[in-house]
Amino acid sequence: MKPVYTPDAVPPLPVFSQAAISGDHVYVSGNIGCTKDFKLVEGGIQAETRAALENLSKVLKAAGSGLEHIVKANIYMLNMKDEFQLMNAIYAEFFAADKMPARTCVGVAYLPFGAAVEIECVAEIPK
Repeated sequence: MKPVYTPDAVPPLPVFSQAAISGDHVYVSGNIGCTKDFKLVEGGIQAETRAALENLSKVLKAAGSGLEHIVKANIYMLNMKDEFQLMNAIYAEFFAADKMPARTCVGVAYLPFGAAVEIECVAEIPK
């Protein structure tokens, strides 16, 4: 296992890495929509989703991968009932319609720093 770090992305907390490479895959830790000093971006679920995916993209790039190589994404949301479609609208902007990765989306009781959404993924590292 090789940890991944890039100063371009939100820094990891001391208890985990931004991502870890194992074999030809990269496992990216959960990303919330925050700034590098852990302040949530303003604008609600859509702004947070966009910021989380942009950060995810930076970490994937540092690992030699990219959003287009995501095999599986996991999304955690505080309010799936009211915000699921809003999150999906932004999520869909980041992926080609014919190349959507497998995905799980679950409702949770709490996310770090009071975030509305957190996204993690597993991606291939192309050769």
